[in-house]
Amino acid sequence: MYSLRLKCALLSLVCAALLVAADKDKTTFQAKPVSEYPHRQTSEKVTIAASPFMTDEQTKEPFGKLNPWRYGVLPVLVVIQNDGKDAIRTDKLKFVYVLPDNGRVEATPAGDVKYLEGARKPGTVQGPLGGIHVKQAKSPLGEWEIEGRAFSAKMIPAGQSASGFVYFQTPDASDAASVYISGLVNAASGNELYYFEIPLSGK
Repeated sequence: MYSLRLKCALLSLVCAALLVAADKDKTTFQAKPVSEYPHRQTSEKVTIAASPFMTDEQTKEPFGKLNPWRYGVLPVLVVIQNDGKDAIRTDKLKFVYVLPDNGRVEATPAGDVKYLEGARKPGTVQGPLGGIHVKQAKSPLGEWEIEGRAFSAKMIPAGQSASGFVYFQTPDASDAASVYISGLVNAASGNELYYFEIPLSGK
């Protein structure tokens, strides 16, 4: 009995050590203040910055070894600073990537990114005995950082900020593109704020 308890205790310690090691492997990332990003716009005392992450050097801190752009998914960091007197609701935000030719690409929900380019949804193959489940390889876009770093704030109090990534499946990442953001609402009045369109070029 004593030997069994000792083995269980040692197993628990090993598992704890593995969890700690896993946490150390996870990269840390924190957005800078909104004023430090060159591509930003202010309206009604709300400032929004948008910053695309394309190169391996840019994506290393938030996504580790994964660069989503290599799989056709452009991550754009969005930082929102609320300097107004009222909280703003951000639970119905809409993000659109506007191409130079005015083509529009709506943001892909973070939970759906792993099903895009480079990944396949689980499925079945039909045979004489009915559906047969086929185990498929893990998506390269299924790493925890994709959802873990996504913009998820539902409300931003007065004087506070929120940040996170939104994802666009786009064939073009031109400097002439812009990010269109709508759906911010003044929590006190219920009025929707004017939309933001942030060019990804210029200072």
